[in-house]
Amino acid sequence: MKIDIFTHVVPSGFKEALNKLSLSPPYYVECTRSLFDLDLRFRIMDKYDGYVQVITVAGFHKVIAEAGAKAVDLAKMVNDEMAELVSKYPDRFVAAVACLPLNHMDAALKEADRAINELRFRGVEIWAGNARPLDLPEYMPLYEEMCRYNLPIWIHPVRTAAVPDYSIENESKYGINSLFGWVYETTTAMTRLVFSRVLKSYPDIKFITHHCGAMVPYLAARIVAHYDNYEMVWRHTYNQGLTKHPIEYFRMFYADTALNGNPSALTCGYDFFGAEHLLFATDMPMDSQLGHVSIRETIHAIEEMDISVSDKKKIYEDNARKLLRLPV
Repeated sequence: MKIDIFTHVVPSGFKEALNKLSLSPPYYVECTRSLFDLDLRFRIMDKYDGYVQVITVAGFHKVIAEAGAKAVDLAKMVNDEMAELVSKYPDRFVAAVACLPLNHMDAALKEADRAINELRFRGVEIWAGNARPLDLPEYMPLYEEMCRYNLPIWIHPVRTAAVPDYSIENESKYGINSLFGWVYETTTAMTRLVFSRVLKSYPDIKFITHHCGAMVPYLAARIVAHYDNYEMVWRHTYNQGLTKHPIEYFRMFYADTALNGNPSALTCGYDFFGAEHLLFATDMPMDSQLGHVSIRETIHAIEEMDISVSDKKKIYEDNARKLLRLPV
């Protein structure tokens, strides 16, 4: 079985609710029909043997920014709809990830409890963006709660075109904000979680990073040299309070395979995180063929990796079953 742990949906009721509230869905929804057209989605999935999905809602960070207090009710609505999808199509959707109204943390904690205990969700999703760092004190109760549940936290990056690439400009151009900016946001969030001692304080916490750990695997040697150099030359102790080298905390993260292919890049992630911390994910359906490209090229890249069959099975299936505590 191939368990795709990071796919996106926009349930029909949620989509209608946004329209009624004059909250526009993310720009890509209307042109990506397989987000809400299940017949089309299933036809795409049927092309790949043993392929099943874990679902998350697309673009809820935009709802939080626009809906204010209404985000609480909208989160409940979309979680209920995703739970219905998992219940109705268990051979397609093996689990769902809770959407939380992170602008109201007390409500977010209550919704996490409800989603896990009542709806049987297998984790929660948070967003890494330049608006609010993930090491703020307000997030700590959520991290404590997810440690108690022994379930993972999916980190999805966010960076809009309104964040310019240069200070003399007013917006990002050429899709830089999402293509490269999202990878930067994930890397920044990981670094903040390391040096603010979140991973030290919660050694059992399980963060799943999108896009194969972002910049971290590729720059692992630079990370080591950089912080060693600061220690030696400037006597600047960035790792005060950490009990091991920062690079070892970076290895505690989990990473997905959502790179749209590229066996060399996946091998880099595999070499850094290890076979036990790499999970199959495609980002379906966010591509020019409504999901075909991301699924096909990710599977092809994993098959091209020069690793053992048993390690490929860990990536495709075993790690997801263990981390999400799915039935065997």
